[in-house]
Order: sequence, then C-alpha cells, then structure tokens
Amino acid sequence: MTRTTSGRTTMTREDYERYAAAFNARDYDAVYDFYAPGARLAFFGVDLPDRAAFKRFYAFLHSYVDESLTIERFAASDELVALEGVIRIEARRDLTAQALAAEGLDRFFPIRAGEVQELRQSIHYHVANGRFTGVTCALME
Repeated sequence: MTRTTSGRTTMTREDYERYAAAFNARDYDAVYDFYAPGARLAFFGVDLPDRAAFKRFYAFLHSYVDESLTIERFAASDELVALEGVIRIEARRDLTAQALAAEGLDRFFPIRAGEVQELRQSIHYHVANGRFTGVTCALME
C-alpha cells in the first residue's frame, strides 16, 4: 500500500489485484484480512458482521458455484475504492430457490448446474488506513 503525502494509506490497484486474486482462489482468510475490525459488509440482503459469517456465507455459495471477479475500471483514494467489473458465476450443481431461502438469501437468483451468469457490478469500498471499513454493491446494465 502506498502512503500519500497526508500520511494516510491509500490502497493501490496492485493491492486490490491481490485482494481479487485471493477472492478468486477462495482464500477467505486472506480476503477478510483486507477488512478493518468492525467493517460493515452488507450487500444484496446479506449482512456479514464478522469473519465467521463471511466465511460461512462464501463457503455455502461456493459449494454450488464458481465465482470470479474481473476488474474493468478502478479508482482509489485514501477514503474510497470504487470499481466496475464483471462477476462471473458458473453453477457446478443446482442452487435452488429453496436452498437460497433456507440461508436467507431471497435476493439471490437460482442457477442450474452448467449455467453461467455474468453480472456487471459497481462496487464501492470505504477505506481507512488502507483497509476496507464497508462495502456496497449495485448491479449495472
């Protein structure tokens, strides 16, 4: 991470590439290490208040699908990382509406084995001292 002239730590594109690589590799601990203590992770009706909830959510989701992030646009300051990219989801086995509902994931879409969804997203991370303190996501067209 690069220090700015104000003494604050700014996340670089290279830092974020390491984060994305850890996510794509399913290294949940390495991914979560990019978050500051008490970070607020809430998106698409999911609230992940701590490392255990983060790991539980992604272990469930990734037991059904392969998910990867491709970064298309990236901008960062000492307070914000913003990006646009494509989340690619490929189902290894059926992820049904019932399985999603049982996990409280009513805003997620079912997907059948072999199907692929590519979702364009805008993702904003609030940052303090080079670590994420919160994240929000929005689907784009």
